[in-house]
Amino acid sequence: MALFEFLKLAFFAITRNKMRAFLTMLGIIVGVGAVITMIGIGEGSKRASIAIIQNMGSNMLTIRPGSGGGHGGPQAQGSAEILKEEDAQLIEQELGNSSVVAAAPQVQTSRPVIFQNSNTITQIQGTSPAFLQIRGWETEEGRFITESEVKGMAKVCVIGKTVQENIFPNGEEPLGQTIRIGKLPFQIIGVLERKGAGMWGDQDDLVVAPYTTVMRKIQGRNTIQSIMVSAQEGKAELADAEITALLRQRMKVAPKDDNPFSIRKQDDIVKMQTEQAGILTALLAVAASISLLVGGIGISNIMLVSVTERTREIGVRRALGATQRNILWQFLTEAVVLASFGGIIGVAFAFTAVTVLQKFQVPAVTESWAVLLGLGFSGVVGVTAGFLPALKAARLDVIDSLRYE
Repeated sequence: MALFEFLKLAFFAITRNKMRAFLTMLGIIVGVGAVITMIGIGEGSKRASIAIIQNMGSNMLTIRPGSGGGHGGPQAQGSAEILKEEDAQLIEQELGNSSVVAAAPQVQTSRPVIFQNSNTITQIQGTSPAFLQIRGWETEEGRFITESEVKGMAKVCVIGKTVQENIFPNGEEPLGQTIRIGKLPFQIIGVLERKGAGMWGDQDDLVVAPYTTVMRKIQGRNTIQSIMVSAQEGKAELADAEITALLRQRMKVAPKDDNPFSIRKQDDIVKMQTEQAGILTALLAVAASISLLVGGIGISNIMLVSVTERTREIGVRRALGATQRNILWQFLTEAVVLASFGGIIGVAFAFTAVTVLQKFQVPAVTESWAVLLGLGFSGVVGVTAGFLPALKAARLDVIDSLRYE
């Protein structure tokens, strides 16, 4: 028999009991839809995270006390105080003509920010004027902190949009207002452009102030926590090597000793995030594919029931000249058609789910390869689940089948 005839018989058998056919396909529908949606969530999250990291600057490097970030070895004794304020200026002066654009000392903490009856707990970022250049950010209103304000430990700050919305819920003009960070009054001199969510939380939920003010007047310390560096385009690796050599020389680190600091490049973070997202996506896909397995079992059970119900029909077809191979292909085609229809509906379900998730700001996407994977799996499930019932139908004895009631 031609394939067209097998398809006609399959469609006839399926449409003869539409409700049972739909319930049989339901496992495949849910399985394929879940696989595509889970992969879409994983891939969407990966893209969003990488975009945020790259938006921070693919040439950005972060220097922190302690060994790590590819430099190996145990953390050095007293390494928490190994970095100095002057190191950022030293890096700019010594490496400005070869690999570095700018460097900024960093300190950060969390404190309550209060304005009249409104308050919020947010991240307080202490930095220098080079911060905007390194991060590639802009102010939406007002201005950024200046070098003289850093040197004078001025109590001025620039706030993010989330902080503005939290402490000025009635839409008051923030510029020139005085807020309290902990117990200290700070004047708002600028508002940063909105950046959105990042891999470490809301990038707009922060207050930026001179690092000297944050370090000495809020934290009560005399050492910085990190240095943020912007490398020249395409020279992040060179900047890493030169900064390492410069700081080792400044710190008088012996050649045999490990670095008492670590340098992490944005490219390293992108690579790590990609690997982690790939593992997460695979786990989500495997978890969702369990539904496909359940759907396959459902198809196999229904096909066995169908073979039993249609034993007499099988006997009549064999008596009229159908071969065992014809019967095998007839029931196998029916199982594949059931699974394929379930796969197609599952794809539509996945597209709908991704669209709904996107409306709720969930970073989900529809990957073409995931769609093909889902449809391919549904076909494989159809063949696998339908083979044993089809084989049973093909091996039925003709005489016994004709006598079956």
